[in-house]
Amino acid sequence: MTDSAAVHSAQARTGVLLVNLGTPDAPTPSAIRRYLRQFLSDPRVVEIPRAVWLPILYLFVLPFRPRRLAHAYSSIWRDDGSPLLAISKQQSSQLRQELERRHGHDVPVALAMSYGNPSIDAALAELVAQNVRRLLVLPLYPQYSGSTTAATLDAVFDALRNLRWLPELRTVNSYHDDATYIAALADSVREHWRAKGRGEFLLMSFHGIPQQYVRAGDPYYCQCLKSARLLAEALQLQASQWSVAFQSRFGKTPWVQPYADQKIRALAQQGIRELDVICPGFAADCLETLEEITLRYGSEFVEAGGRELRYIPALNTATTHIDMLVGLVERNLQDWMYPTLDAEAIANRQSRVQIALPEFDGSASAERTPDHIENQTR
Repeated sequence: MTDSAAVHSAQARTGVLLVNLGTPDAPTPSAIRRYLRQFLSDPRVVEIPRAVWLPILYLFVLPFRPRRLAHAYSSIWRDDGSPLLAISKQQSSQLRQELERRHGHDVPVALAMSYGNPSIDAALAELVAQNVRRLLVLPLYPQYSGSTTAATLDAVFDALRNLRWLPELRTVNSYHDDATYIAALADSVREHWRAKGRGEFLLMSFHGIPQQYVRAGDPYYCQCLKSARLLAEALQLQASQWSVAFQSRFGKTPWVQPYADQKIRALAQQGIRELDVICPGFAADCLETLEEITLRYGSEFVEAGGRELRYIPALNTATTHIDMLVGLVERNLQDWMYPTLDAEAIANRQSRVQIALPEFDGSASAERTPDHIENQTR
């Protein structure tokens, strides 16, 4: 039997491709510059005509911004490297182990970053080498945006162009209102309160996007509001006890509001002394959560009159998070991987991390939003 015949006759396998945004290879200006060049060159990320944006990128952003960011990255860098990459590797490994434990056979899981390393090309090659013929692409973004989820899928589709034999493909669009996702977030907040005490106010901070993306039809803003509302209901919070904000804006064009830095300072000036902040849109802690929220905004909160900003870590490798990811895989690949495992069995397995969410009665909301936006979050 020829080598190709042996490959073609081997048992086809079903695999999972986990994808997160990416990170520089090192906290140095040169490594950050390589990462930003790839990231900010993506037309999904920056929706400005190339003839306008590329000169700005190469003449003003790349020569200066990497040096400013080097200190920020250095402040969070770990012995095992980038927090985002180290945590994502653990998530990938634990997902694979849990799938094998539950179903009695190995399920290939590969990790990729949309920008930087490990690349999507390398991850696909890893899965192809394991004879994966059916593939679930799971972007680790609970809320869908063209600048994140769609950009990831673009990169996957581009990489697939290099394969001779394409696998069957399924993708996860979002899981912003998944009951097990909301339950995992609620559990993380309660655990934080048990360990650190409960603050006077809970701020839910999501990564921002330009307002023009929302006007163009991006559902991200509405999905963030819905995730926040469901989490507030799960925690039985009153409207006066929580709010939503958006962080990490870049450039001079308006982004979705309220801005997290302004909201945090305003809360301190309003008399909030102990502020809890959670970032529900981040599956793993990274620069935006560990440096921007915890260090930078934490200092600004104290300078504005607050006593302490306490960041509630991302779900990272929490058991409830891994269980939720397993559930997403099972529901999307049920007929591929587990033809004898019915939907009721999967639902029962996931019930231990689900909670009953009360019907929304409109009593709690994020910032006041137009009726048509709030209706979309129901």
